[in-house]
Amino acid sequence: GYAMEYAAHELKSDWGFVMECVKKNGMSLFYAADELKSDREIVLAAVQSYGYAMEYAAHELKSDWGFVMECVKKNGMSLFYAADELKSDREIVLAAVQSYGYAMEYA
Repeated sequence: GYAMEYAAHELKSDWGFVMECVKKNGMSLFYAADELKSDREIVLAAVQSYGYAMEYAAHELKSDWGFVMECVKKNGMSLFYAADELKSDREIVLAAVQSYGYAMEYA
């Protein structure tokens, strides 16, 4: 994850390279180019690897009901960084709790 900090800018913008990095360590999303932080596949792979990687996702993804639902099903910890209005959504919170029992504390 942290090694990506020192990667060349071109690599941080390379979809395939970033995808491989976030699959191995979701924290790598922090160092990805901004345009890739809006990519649903990249962010979902990062969240699956490390739930709190949702922190680094683009704001529009954190507010997208369908996308957040996908994320919390993969890793309930991602609820922590979902948009506030989604933290009170019954379905999303239930899905998060099924994935990660302590997710209720983030609602």
